[in-house]
Amino acid sequence: MKTPDRPKTLQELMARTSHGRLKVILSVVESPSVDGKYRHWDKLRHLETPPGLSHPEWWLGLKLRRSGSSPIPLRDKAGASFRLNMVDPLPEILHHVDSQARGAIQQPEPLTNPATRDQYLVRSLIEESITSSQLEGASTTRVVARKMLRGNRAPRNRGERMIFNNYQAMQHILEIRDREITPTMICEIHNMVTDGTLDDPSGAGRFRRSDENIVVEDVEGQVLHDPPPADELERRAHEMCAFANEKGRGGFLHPMVRSMILHFWLAYDHPFVDGNGRTARALFYWSMLKQGYWLFEYISISKLILRAPARYGRAFLETETDENDLTYFLIYHASIIRRAIDELDQYIDRHVRELAEAEKDLAGLAVLNHRQRDLVSHALRHPGERYSTETHRNSHRVAYETARSDLMDLVDRGLLQKKKHGKSWVFSPAVDLTERLQRLD
Repeated sequence: MKTPDRPKTLQELMARTSHGRLKVILSVVESPSVDGKYRHWDKLRHLETPPGLSHPEWWLGLKLRRSGSSPIPLRDKAGASFRLNMVDPLPEILHHVDSQARGAIQQPEPLTNPATRDQYLVRSLIEESITSSQLEGASTTRVVARKMLRGNRAPRNRGERMIFNNYQAMQHILEIRDREITPTMICEIHNMVTDGTLDDPSGAGRFRRSDENIVVEDVEGQVLHDPPPADELERRAHEMCAFANEKGRGGFLHPMVRSMILHFWLAYDHPFVDGNGRTARALFYWSMLKQGYWLFEYISISKLILRAPARYGRAFLETETDENDLTYFLIYHASIIRRAIDELDQYIDRHVRELAEAEKDLAGLAVLNHRQRDLVSHALRHPGERYSTETHRNSHRVAYETARSDLMDLVDRGLLQKKKHGKSWVFSPAVDLTERLQRLD
């Protein structure tokens, strides 16, 4: 990844611009954005300028329109504050997410129904665990990883271990969402995501030491980020946790903005020898859930980040190279969140349609008898249900052998799976029951 061209600062630009010329620039540049986009100098310098302005003058106009930005407690290594601008499209995205992901209004029925919500929860936990790990180099395929997690199989290599660890950590986040975060808890999360995956196992669950020179490099060895020194990490972690727990200074800050800043903050400080990205995204999830964004139990942001990881990295770099302007990262992150919510909506709609179509097709499926069709229909709507020969026999008033034959036939067709419980068999719906029905002759 190429580091964006570092622009002139506002102070440098002002020093070479006369008062008269400044009035002309401001009369032309009326917004902090360009065609609705918060442009960085590295992109702006390749665009056609407004009539009568040079690229540096155009940039100066934008910087002046952005100069009302608000500082946050996060500071860089030199002690300068990071700042943010609440510009379009941020307010609109924040409103959209608030209306979809907070409170108890408009919750989709599959997520409120106890019979189906765990299915969506497990799906999202698996998706986030896999893709967040793949962002950090895990090479295991999704198919293999899903089978490992769903089958509760022990990981066989480092990539699988990263994914397994992330799954455990995400479950832990759900458990601690109502607690205030502390540096110790962040170290515990890091220990979970890195257990058994580090070259030096002692690096798990602790901040890096001064003799561990950690920088972020691209594949060619170019340094993209040189984080704060190790002897500052303890203090910075306490400041970050105070901010996370809303005990920092300053006025109102939108809860989602706070969560996104925490994601950036931990990644910027880079307090661990490895696993910083996974820990930062886990901290983001904790913050969103802590602040009432219940829908974040069911969505994966890493899946979308993974589709274009260079854009993720660039959002960090644009912020650092333009006088700590966090707006670049926030706009990028907010757009990822909105797309993740929209994709969940689409997935639920598609799944509900597929379920309705499967139940419709089931009614005319001649290879199954009416008792089997009734059980499969129930299983489609209750994927966590368990059946036994006795319950099936009692439901349809048939002989034990008839009930057993019905269930074993469904096992043979791949629609049910069986497991020994004591001396009896217990039957449960196949994970991909809807898809299996579509392939049934």
